[in-house]
Amino acid sequence: MQSSFNHCNVPPWIIASRHFNDNPQPLELQGVRSANRFLFAKLDTIDSADERGCVFNDYMSVKFQLHHWQDQHTDKARKSLKNSYLRFLRGWMMDANSVEGAVLKGWVESRIGIHPTFHKAPIGDVQSEAYFGYAVDRMKGSERTNAINSQLDLLYEYCQYELDRRFPGERWVTLYRGTCDADDYAVVEVVGKREKIIRFNNLVSFTSVEERAWEFGSTVWEIRAPLVKIFFFNDLLPNSILKGEGEYLVIGGEYLVRRVMCTI
Repeated sequence: MQSSFNHCNVPPWIIASRHFNDNPQPLELQGVRSANRFLFAKLDTIDSADERGCVFNDYMSVKFQLHHWQDQHTDKARKSLKNSYLRFLRGWMMDANSVEGAVLKGWVESRIGIHPTFHKAPIGDVQSEAYFGYAVDRMKGSERTNAINSQLDLLYEYCQYELDRRFPGERWVTLYRGTCDADDYAVVEVVGKREKIIRFNNLVSFTSVEERAWEFGSTVWEIRAPLVKIFFFNDLLPNSILKGEGEYLVIGGEYLVRRVMCTI
């Protein structure tokens, strides 16, 4: 499912297509880079990725007043500021079907225009009971923090900035996903004996380490993910909660997957 609108420079049905993955183009969220141009100008002067990450974290803390959470007068206000973008990334790591997971899927739906296809249950359309349950979780999660979608906007733009700095000239990265329920995924097309076009959820976890993917299921798929569809990756921030896991959070849609043969 794709929306008829989004908040970036490419229509959602194009972003979600397999053809976009073959010929990716930059995705720009409306107004985010220009509104935070002083941050990116500062980052341009810093050679160390860890130092850039510290500057980004400090900027987020000040911009969204995340460091003032203890000064608020009510419990609700304190929780709203304390539960920053980092809380939602941790929540996703614990359970992608959590309240935090619903908020991240909601960001993709709002900004990119791709609806989720699963949250605790398959989501057929926006009129379904499963979609209603997802919307309730998304609302509960959004209440917990201050301008979470704006925080995630800036996180995505920073991620894209860092990918450009670290992998100049690169357009794709090879990633892996292990699963125990391969037959439950939506197959768009069977391409070959080991290759299919799969429609993934609007936000999906992958790993850059093939061996780790086998820890998550008896089937491992390999994809070539456009860097412009990477929302977050394990080494993006210093002392990252995902550091060492090879974890990538990828905007979904249709992907060509190749089943990896187990060599053990």
